[in-house]
Amino acid sequence: MEHLDVLIVGAGLSGIGAGHAVQANCPWASYAVFEARDSLGGTWDLFRYPGIRSDSDMYTLGYSFRPWDGDRAIADGPSILRYLRQTAEETGVDRAIRYGHRVVRAGWSTADACWHVTTERTDTGEAVQLTCGFLFSCTGYYRYDHGYLPEFAGTGRYAGRIVHPQAWPDDLDTTGKRIVVIGSGATAITLVPALARTAAHVTMLQRSPTYIVSLPGRDPLADHVRRMLPPRLSGPLLRWLRALTTQGSYAFSRRWPGAVKRALRKQVVELLPAGYDVDTHFSPHYDPWDQRLCVVPDGDLFAAIRAGTASVVTDHVDTFTEHGVRTRSGVELEADIVVTATGLDLLFLGGIALSVDGRAVDAGDRLTYRGMMLDGVPNLAIAIGYTNASWTLKCDLICDQVCRLLAQMRSTGMRQCTPVAEGCSGPTEPLLGLTSGYVQRAAGRFPKQGARFPWRVHQSYLRDYLALKLRRVNDPALAFTNPVGDGSPSTGPDGGTLSSLPSVTARFRRAGDRERSPANEVAPADAGSRAGAGAGRDGRG
Repeated sequence: MEHLDVLIVGAGLSGIGAGHAVQANCPWASYAVFEARDSLGGTWDLFRYPGIRSDSDMYTLGYSFRPWDGDRAIADGPSILRYLRQTAEETGVDRAIRYGHRVVRAGWSTADACWHVTTERTDTGEAVQLTCGFLFSCTGYYRYDHGYLPEFAGTGRYAGRIVHPQAWPDDLDTTGKRIVVIGSGATAITLVPALARTAAHVTMLQRSPTYIVSLPGRDPLADHVRRMLPPRLSGPLLRWLRALTTQGSYAFSRRWPGAVKRALRKQVVELLPAGYDVDTHFSPHYDPWDQRLCVVPDGDLFAAIRAGTASVVTDHVDTFTEHGVRTRSGVELEADIVVTATGLDLLFLGGIALSVDGRAVDAGDRLTYRGMMLDGVPNLAIAIGYTNASWTLKCDLICDQVCRLLAQMRSTGMRQCTPVAEGCSGPTEPLLGLTSGYVQRAAGRFPKQGARFPWRVHQSYLRDYLALKLRRVNDPALAFTNPVGDGSPSTGPDGGTLSSLPSVTARFRRAGDRERSPANEVAPADAGSRAGAGAGRDGRG
């Protein structure tokens, strides 16, 4: 049976970053990246709908070890996917990816000091067993096989085509078509201006409005900084500058929501035709950042409305008709195509069934430690990014912390690190502190956060940088146990033992920490496969 020191699940934005972190900071550790799909990229490979783009700046969404060098701060999906592929290739992470391997179950054994993992080959359905010392989930939290679709009355009699953005057909021709997009989130406001370029007309049908801010597609300050400084200086500078700017904007919004509401409304009024009903269509009833703030580059949504190629209707769907959608107010919106941008389904850990010493783990009953581990679950980390900033900012910090944990266990001869929430009292809250429908629907299936550090999740890059990058790994809430030599390790195929990190690599210590273990030379998958394994996205990555 194969054993890996680290098993990374998912070859999206987080998984590629995790692979680089392990091979750069823990060169003695064997690892592989298991990816359920047949290509890397996660969200950026799965979603193919028109106009898909980043919803945060690329200087913070890109990796710290390979700064974004594209022209646009708000980049389109194909450019982001190309960046991820190039990063994986340049760092060598692509050679550790095993495609078509979906992780189904993972059970921790204290006696063996490792995870017993069951994966499924997506091409053959074959079950594959292996063990690993540390499990690192980089699947993001979106469900990949389908999005959220409410039950709409009358869909059976509709003569047109109904499409969900998550399953956008390659053969769909929208040229000259009348299109209704149901929804008002980031996907809808991305689709509308992209479709409006060639469609006869696009109507965005929303139940309630969303806060929208227009930002330049190109960042003039970033362009100036990159002209003045070499990449090794401009990359980190822009990353910190944009991270702190975003954090300051978020903090200001939460402290003075009224002022931010007025500023956002003022911008929308300036970008729309005179007399437009802004209060009905672009003034939400909640405060900014109760739900994610949506970004439109260069005001493209408002430009489409000004041009008359797009419009907004704020109402509820009553029923589909033969020719389109009828709203509760009785207005029929005729459409050749209806796009249901009604949201996503969330899925924790990519649906992996967890157990610890034979007892099933219900994530909804657990607290999160530093936003990256679960109380009572050993040697498991989860890459979950920010809801109010770029996903990668938090995931980079988590990757660094995981590598520090691996190094700590190796240096002390301990094979197990477990967050322990004993004595942690007080109220709990959902992990993702948003009121969005897709978050609320899944809240019970996700772990909770506590009232104070390290069980509290702070949506703050600065605070997390101090906690995950600068603080010592030793923490009263984190138990390092199960020293090498304890328990009854499993027997490997060569008659030796398969234990976890320190024992697997102990014989390489004398050769020096920088020497790479032969176990890290991941063998390619069999002949019909591309080398690797995994689950996918990110985060949204």
